[in-house]
Parts: sequence; C-alpha cells; structure tokens
Amino acid sequence: MTAFSNTPTDKQEQCYVTQEAAPGAGKTAAALARRWSLPLATAETPPGLRLTTGANGVSLTDSRPGSPGLIRVDFLEPRFLRRLQQAGAAREPLVRAVGARRGDRPRVLDATAGLGQDAAILAMVGCPVTLVERSPVLGALLEDGLARARLDPRTQAMASRMTLISADSGDYLARLEATDRPDVVYLDPMYPHRRTGGKSGKAMQHLQALLGPPDDAGPLLAPALAAAARRVVVKRQRRAPALGGTAPDFSVGGSSTRFDVYHRT
Repeated sequence: MTAFSNTPTDKQEQCYVTQEAAPGAGKTAAALARRWSLPLATAETPPGLRLTTGANGVSLTDSRPGSPGLIRVDFLEPRFLRRLQQAGAAREPLVRAVGARRGDRPRVLDATAGLGQDAAILAMVGCPVTLVERSPVLGALLEDGLARARLDPRTQAMASRMTLISADSGDYLARLEATDRPDVVYLDPMYPHRRTGGKSGKAMQHLQALLGPPDDAGPLLAPALAAAARRVVVKRQRRAPALGGTAPDFSVGGSSTRFDVYHRT
C-alpha cells in the first residue's frame, strides 16, 4: 500500500499527527506521519484536527474546545460486533445486493471505503473485499482498525478477507487489468448521510472538516461499470435520485437507505 500526500483544498482542513503522552503509546507520531505523508503537530500548530496515536490505537480528534468526540475504526465495538456476528442476507440488504449466497461469495471492490463498516459486513459473510480510500487520514484509521481486528478471534477471519489500498478510486478503477476485475464494485457516495444528531452524528463533523463538502460521485459510476465483472452496487438514501441519473436494473430496499444494482452480465 502506497501512502500519498494529504494536500487539503480550500474547503478542507489540514490534519496534523500527534501522540498521547502516556507511556506505552504504541506507534510513534513520527512513524505514523511518515507512513501517511502527513505533517507532525508542533507547539506552533494552531488548534484543529489531530490524528492521534496512543495505547488504544489511532483516532481522529479536534483539539479545539467544545469539539465533538473522537472517531476510531473499531470493528470490535460491542454494538457493531453484534451486528457483524448476525450478518447475513436475511438481515443485511447489502449482502443481498452484491449477490452473496450459499457457495458464491463475490469479490468486492469497495471504491469509497470510508470507515469500513459496509466492507466489514461483506467480509464477515465471506466476501473478499478490497477497500480503496483516497484520504490518508481515513487510511490510517482503517489500517489501525484492521490491525486490531486481526488479533481478535471473533474478527480474524473477517479481517483476513479485507485488503486496504490507498488510492483515488477513479484512477484505481481505470488502471485495473482485465484479470484483476472484481465481481462487484460498491459505491457509497452518500457522505455525509450518517445520522446528524447525538454523539455519533456530532463526531461526523470531523469528517466534514477533513473531507470537505460531498463530492459529486456520479463520475465514478462509469469506471465502476467498466471494471465490474458482474454488477455495481450503489448505496443511496431511500428517496434520493439514482446516481448520475442512471436508472438501476433493480434496487434492494432498507429502512432509510436502498442499494441500486447495475448488472454487468
């Protein structure tokens, strides 16, 4: 995996790497900064977003007073772990949308990996998943979460099926060779579709500052359709229009979201 430079636009905020002062803080901030080409925080760095490494792993925080809580990629969080352990086609519309069934676990490329929860669900039911994420900060959080998941017997098999790639999805899809085509390309262009209230929703403010306004993900649909061997699955809000105005072959509904499916075969 190749890290790349975190050069924010005028609508994004720079994130600096720092380290907990407590003993046993794990990987040093300097090592984390080098790996992901991120700047180290110094005494002169103004308050703002921080990628913090410590004894409990890597987290995204905001050093300004009154800022929302931290973000971590934690596949072992009890509530999410219960969901993983119960994952299957009956409970997860996403599993049905990608076409996973007994004896058939398609290879999925998650082109908008984010915090990795959808990819984890697919990997938990047996799908090999490649996670492509262009933000080095989210990449660092995902790498840390996967490393911890590989150490726990409840998530070892899941994590072994997940491969993280640090790249721009459009470029990565365009470079795929015919022999590397995934069965399914998954797109979740709905940021910031997460809950906006409560502690969890407030923490997502970090991602809004980090990533800037939502991108128009429509241009990703064409390279996804060209790369996928079987289908493209797009996550949408339940009443949102089809991505790029391109009607899907069918949709799999959920309570607040739906999964639009575009057949390739």
